[in-house]
Amino acid sequence: MNPITHFLGGWMVASAWTLDRRERAIVTLASVAPDIDGVGLVAEVLTRDTGHPLLWWSHYHHVFGHNLAFGLLVAGGSFLLATQRWKTALLAFLSFHLHLFCDVIGSRGPDGYQWPIAYFYPFSDAWQWTWDGQWELHAWPNVVFTAVALLVTFYLAWARGYSPVELVSDSADRTFVETLRQRFPLTAH
Repeated sequence: MNPITHFLGGWMVASAWTLDRRERAIVTLASVAPDIDGVGLVAEVLTRDTGHPLLWWSHYHHVFGHNLAFGLLVAGGSFLLATQRWKTALLAFLSFHLHLFCDVIGSRGPDGYQWPIAYFYPFSDAWQWTWDGQWELHAWPNVVFTAVALLVTFYLAWARGYSPVELVSDSADRTFVETLRQRFPLTAH
């Protein structure tokens, strides 16, 4: 699935519990953390027409960041950064795994390549997590997932008084929530 869907999924996980702003940010960022291994795309694009292209994205995306060891690292970092340490670490671990699950069900490439998840990497890559029914990254189910995630996010912002915008700016978040509540008043008129 796309990074926006992963982000919104992580934010929904974070918003389902009583967490402070920092802890919601930690859990939300844990949902996009696996894609740190996609940074190799930059090197690959910049070197593709050279005699020695760096195939870092082709070889390592869904490898370095998409495994149990990295998930434990994310959970451990979340534990260290949070006030509600165990709750935040467990929710970050859940959010991280939601990303992996979504990639397994909806990240097939346009060429039909299925991105397997080497879950036990770096200890073993003998077992790859895949699903034969995996749909393409830009298939309609991913669009529906993203649309539903946006609707749920808007509802939660309206109902709870904060949104993912809070990760960037408190004042922008207040403006966003106020705008939602003005457009859709809390009480019927």
